Amino acid sequence: MDVMGEANARETKGEDIIHMEVGQPATAAPRAAREAARRALESERLGYTEALGLPALRERIARYMTERYGVGVGPERIVVTAGSSAGFVLAFLAILDPGEALGLPSPGYPCYRQVLKALGMRPFLIETSGQGRWMPTIADVDHLAAEKVAGLLLASPNNPTGTMVEGPRLAEIAAACRRHGLWLVSDEIYHGLEYDVVAETALQHSGEAIVVNSFSKYFSMTGWRIGWLVVPEALIRPIERLAQNLYISPPAISQVAALGAFDGIDELEAIKAGYARNRAMLLQELPRARLSAILPADGAFYLYADVSRFTSNSEAFAKAMLKDIGVATTPGIDFDPDRGRSYIRLCYAGPEAKMREAARRIAAWLKQKQE
Repeated sequence: MDVMGEANARETKGEDIIHMEVGQPATAAPRAAREAARRALESERLGYTEALGLPALRERIARYMTERYGVGVGPERIVVTAGSSAGFVLAFLAILDPGEALGLPSPGYPCYRQVLKALGMRPFLIETSGQGRWMPTIADVDHLAAEKVAGLLLASPNNPTGTMVEGPRLAEIAAACRRHGLWLVSDEIYHGLEYDVVAETALQHSGEAIVVNSFSKYFSMTGWRIGWLVVPEALIRPIERLAQNLYISPPAISQVAALGAFDGIDELEAIKAGYARNRAMLLQELPRARLSAILPADGAFYLYADVSRFTSNSEAFAKAMLKDIGVATTPGIDFDPDRGRSYIRLCYAGPEAKMREAARRIAAWLKQKQE
């Protein structure tokens, strides 16, 4: 956010800034979502909804789970939330007591750590590696159990790396969590944004998994703040009570738009095709600039680049890149407090012409730094 603030300030002053720092689509919500919202604004009161969400939206999400994964999930297990952020708060409060810990693979989304700490719980970081595709192992799950950690949060595709856990490994992790009596929380907000292999939901391997998803990424609706949980039956009522007290209900207008978004899949697939072209171009161009230590990201819209040959301070590196060539990126310390000084994250969700120009600027800048 500091990088984004500086980038926006420079842009306001007239500088030509290319945004690769914030993890959000550069496109608006699909037309079908916007049209649904417009109709509702003109004809509906848009008051409070049920705490767990509009019944029609819960039913449509349940049907989507069946259509996409072949998993039968009843609408009663769907909890509509004010973005995935509210979903994490509800899930953490429902399964963890104050002082308990949740296993978090590192590098990972920083808000997991901060939300847990704000709620009086503890993040238990699991160091992953590029060799393991930045994903935890069965041994990591065994270690969590030995350390009396309450569960594991797994994000696939991952932010910041874009890598995914393959199906057999996901099945093994789910089985290990079940064997040790650990909660499995599956962050699936980048599902739909895969390029070679389709992501599997944790629900294909565990009926007790808690799934967190969102309309922000694939559905291109970040600012609408609307997401969902799939929870075991035993957690429905506790989460309903939490949601009633913390949020009353998710935003009504956003729920209506989300319901409409399911009619915009063709438009969303065209947007995804643009991400795929950006990904292919950057994976070709960045190694020419000696940014070659990047795994071909399986999903999301991120590349996690090793910049250790240029710097041991990714924060200063990102600031210099913004100042010198107007390309805003995110330093790895956001995602990995220990090893992130050697990495930056590049988001390629922007327009194709901008992403190509960013690659050109980065290549020229790094060449100049080497001379």
